[in-house]
Amino acid sequence: MKFAEFHVGQVIEAGPYVLTQDELLRFARDWDPQWFHTEPEAAEAGPFHGLIASGWQTCGIAMRLIADAVLAGSESYASPGLAYVKWPHPVRPGDALSVRATVLQVRRSSSQPHLGLLRWRWQLFNQAGREVLDLEATSLFDLNRS
Repeated sequence: MKFAEFHVGQVIEAGPYVLTQDELLRFARDWDPQWFHTEPEAAEAGPFHGLIASGWQTCGIAMRLIADAVLAGSESYASPGLAYVKWPHPVRPGDALSVRATVLQVRRSSSQPHLGLLRWRWQLFNQAGREVLDLEATSLFDLNRS
């Protein structure tokens, strides 16, 4: 989507993305090697009663869904960061994840008019409609890149 297509209150949905156990384990072993992400037997007896995905992998899945459905072909080029990130419920192997992005603010920079700023909330839900990720991001768009 182009920056000009965004408006406050707009809701964009994408997905689902199904997370396999092999994929979950591979990510965890490489990037977040905590036992409740990497050891299925130990995780079964743990506080989550089974293997769960890293929150960082959950963020990556949301990013992939947004990149494919929204940012591909846009003038997007960076993000200065997140206002917050929350993982209210765990993601498990086999979960089908869908993202809902709600546009909170759309404006041009007053000091750099070629720069578009988009503030939006991303929520990721599993197949049962349970929220597994909630974050607020700011995205930058170079409007000279049309």
